[in-house]
Order: sequence, then C-alpha cells, then structure tokens
Amino acid sequence: MERIYNIFSFEVGDGSSLVFTKLDFWLFFLLAMVVFSFLHKNKLVRSIYLTAISLFFFYKTSGLYVSLLGLSITVNYFLGKRIYTAPSDLRRKWIIAFSAIFNVLILGYFKYAYFFSDSFNEMFGTDFELVNHFAQFGNNVFGEGSFVLDIALPVGVSFFTFQNISYVVDIYRKEIKPVKNYFDYTFFVTFFPQLVMGPIVRARDFIPQISQPFHLTKDDFSWSIIQIVKGLIKKIVIADFLVVHFIDIIVETPSAYPGFVSVLAMWAYSLHIYADFSGYTDIAIGLSRLMGFKLKPNFNSPYKATSVADFWRRWHKSLGSWLRDYLYIPLGGNRGGTVGSYIAIVVIFTFLIFITQWYELLYVYGGLTVVYLIGVATIKDFKRFVHRDLNLLITMVVGGLWHGASENFVIWGAMNGAALIIYKYWKQISFYENRSGVIVHFWKIFITFNFITFTRIWFKLDEDGMPLVMLDQIWNNFNFSWDVFVTILTTYQAVFWVMIIGFIIHWLPDKVKDCYEKLFMRIPLILQTVCVAIIIFLIYQSISGEAPPFVYLSF
Repeated sequence: MERIYNIFSFEVGDGSSLVFTKLDFWLFFLLAMVVFSFLHKNKLVRSIYLTAISLFFFYKTSGLYVSLLGLSITVNYFLGKRIYTAPSDLRRKWIIAFSAIFNVLILGYFKYAYFFSDSFNEMFGTDFELVNHFAQFGNNVFGEGSFVLDIALPVGVSFFTFQNISYVVDIYRKEIKPVKNYFDYTFFVTFFPQLVMGPIVRARDFIPQISQPFHLTKDDFSWSIIQIVKGLIKKIVIADFLVVHFIDIIVETPSAYPGFVSVLAMWAYSLHIYADFSGYTDIAIGLSRLMGFKLKPNFNSPYKATSVADFWRRWHKSLGSWLRDYLYIPLGGNRGGTVGSYIAIVVIFTFLIFITQWYELLYVYGGLTVVYLIGVATIKDFKRFVHRDLNLLITMVVGGLWHGASENFVIWGAMNGAALIIYKYWKQISFYENRSGVIVHFWKIFITFNFITFTRIWFKLDEDGMPLVMLDQIWNNFNFSWDVFVTILTTYQAVFWVMIIGFIIHWLPDKVKDCYEKLFMRIPLILQTVCVAIIIFLIYQSISGEAPPFVYLSF
C-alpha cells in the first residue's frame, strides 16, 4: 500500500519517482495500460483518458506546476484558432508575435530568471531579489506549501514550449489546420512518454494519429519491447555505470590525474550522454507504440558520423530539425540575412558581455563590424556568404543556450557552429573529402568523434574555470606512461569493458542490428516474455546505489 501511495502522491523535491528506470513507473504504466485496454476503442474517451494520465505524470514530476502546463496549452490552442481565422495578414502577424513573446517569456522566466538577476546584481552592484509571484499565487489558491517559493524549473518546460511554438507557427504558415478538439491538442502536448525529455513531436506528425483506430500487431508489440529493453540497457547498464564508477570520479578533480585519464573520462562521457539520452527516447518510442502511436527516431548512430555536419544530422534529430525550421530558415538560412539576423547577433553579443563581463568583446564586435563593412564594399557575394554563416552560428549558439543559461553552453554552441562553418569551406578544398576507403572513413569518424568530445568539456564541467583546468591538464600534464595506463585499466577494468562493448554495439552495421531485432520478433510470444524477463532482471541487478537522473531531465 505504501508503494501505491507513493505513486499517487507528490512531495516537493521528489519529482523523479516516475522516471522510466524506476519500478514505480512500471507499476504506473501497467495500471494505465489495463484501463487503456477497456477504453481504446472510443477515440474521444481514449484521448481524454491518456490526457489525464499524462497530466498526472507531469504532476508527479513537477507538482502543481501542471497548472503552468495547462495555461500554456490553453493559450496556444486559442491562439492557433485565432491565427487561422484572422481577417488580415497584419492581424495574423500580431497574433504570432504575441505567441512567440508569451512562450519565450515562460521559458525565460523559469529557466533563466535567476541567471539574469544574479548577473545583473554582479554587474551593477545591486541586491535585486526575484519574487516568485506564480508560487505565491498558487500557495494562496491551493494552500501554503503547495509551491516552492524559489523559481523551480518545471521538468520538460523546454520540450512542451517548443511543441507549442511549432504548432502555432505551422498554422501561421498554413501548413496545418488547428485541431478542432481541445482534448486532442492537450493530448498532443502532454503525451507522457515524450513530455519531459522529448523527442520534440510536430503537430502534423502526431495529431492525425489521434483520430486513427488503435491497432497493435504482434510485430508492433515485439518491436516495442525491443526498444524498451534497448533503452534500459543503454541507460542502466552503460550510462549509469560509466558515470557512477568512472566519469564523475575523474571530472570532479581532473588535476589529480594525468591528462590522458581526462581524455579517457571524456570518451566515456560521450558514450554516457548518448546512451542516457537515446536510451530514454528508445523507451519513449517503445511505450508510445504500445499505445498505438508512432514517434520518429531521435538518433541515428551519431558516432558513425564522418563530419560535424553529419553528426548534427544524426544527433537529437527532433531538436535539430526544430532549430532549422523555426530559427535558421526564418533568419534567412542559406539565402542570406534578414533583419532578424542583425537583431539576433546584437542580442547574443550583448548577452555574452552580460554574462562574462568581458568588455573587451566590444572591441571584437567593433572589429568584426569593420571587416564586414569592408568586405561588403569590396567583395562580390560577401554579404550573402557572411549572412549564411552568421545564421548558422546564431542557430547553434541558441541551441547551446537551450540547454541552460551558462557561458559554457554558449561556448559549446559557438564551437560547434564555427566547426560547421569551417567544414563547409574545408570540404571544398580537402584532398581526402571525396576519397573512399576504410582508412579514410575511420579517420573521419575518429576526428569527428574527438572534436565532439572535446567540445563537451564545456558541457560536462559547468563550474567556472573547470573546463580550463581539464584542458590545462591535457595540454601540459598529459604524462602518458605505460605503468600508469595499466594501473588505470586494472582499477577500472569493468568500466573499460563496458566502454568497449558499448562502442562496438554502437558501431555495428545497421543490417546486423536489424537482424537480431527480426530474429527476436520471429520467436513465439511466450519465449519473448521469458527472455525479456531474464534480461530485465539482469539489468536491474546491475544497479549500484541511487541511479543518476537522466542527463537531459532539466532541459
């Protein structure tokens, strides 16, 4: 009874009880599916029921901030209708502008409010304190203690805000029509497998599925189970094991180890962050299919990438396509610049100066402006090429800021943006870019993987100055010796076996992976059940201590 009570209760600071790796979630999902089996034939009842389940799931992760989710859904639902029926283009533009401001303010308030207030106080020597009026109002309505007075980050706020924005913008572009049913739209935004960590679902891909009858074949069921098991293995066996037993130990004090150990730790981190996030989305996709809904894959073996551009086509595909369609292209894309490009670059430079207080950046900005003006005046097509590259850089910097308000995320995004720009020109002059062969192919993979891993130093070590500490250790104190290397291998033997197996599985050809999936789907259902039960038992036996949260849970 206590476990059942824990499932249906919420305590501040205990919002992880229904994450996919916890037993409580699987009890919750089993109960939800039992009821679903009786309701799935009626489409409206099914939508209302799954919406209620999804809202409860969000309540378990963020408490009464579910009301914020409800407000965001309601406002965007009616804005979508107003845009569609607006009598003039001017009215439609005013509505889309209001929608953008509303959604950005929600995201900015809960995700960046403390960051801006702290930076403002530090810059101007003030003592400005933020007041969480939303929490105060909630406590007055629902009772004292219902909301934390600190501005807490509702889980998944970035994901559901991006879904709301894409819905309204697609209606504005006349690519879709607004949904007729409020429950259908609420269900689209809140669908619990992908609510807190994605993938970011487009209305045009998901909403048509709501009106389709529930249909689940044996192959669909088997495929779903495979995705769930794959996700659990990635998350628990690989990601959690690496971060607990190796990564966090090294990165906590990188100066205590030779530089080559930091390199090993960052290689492990790249495997960890992929296994963690892709594992979650595998589970989400599998759960969705069991309920009759198909979500697009979010990863495509990113460490098989042969260039930075190839990597970003394979990594977190739903976010990448969202940034492309709703930021990069509106800024001008490959066509050139817009007024938005100039506004964005001024805002980003101002933001960088604000958070870093490096006023020398004004000289950098001024110098780049002079170079730009000279180039426009003297070189043909200079303006178009600069704008195209600038749009790409802005998009990647915003992608960095999406992860959080930190100069490290800005640096991480800018480095990847600069790499994408450089690669566009490099591939035109590179002598081996169009060459084939196993050695060239693996060399490209090696360079790409190590560059991506290098940029993640700023992603992982979020404390001030810590990335520079690790870089200094790698550059000046690499200190590779065979004796130390053997000692590290011996001490962390299990860790390196997990890394080797994890990378081998990742780099297996897709045909091999498809083969074992098809083989599993051919065996009798009872045998599948036995195999899955044994595998899951072994998976959970590998848990040591408190499992780390999903790495993207706060985004």
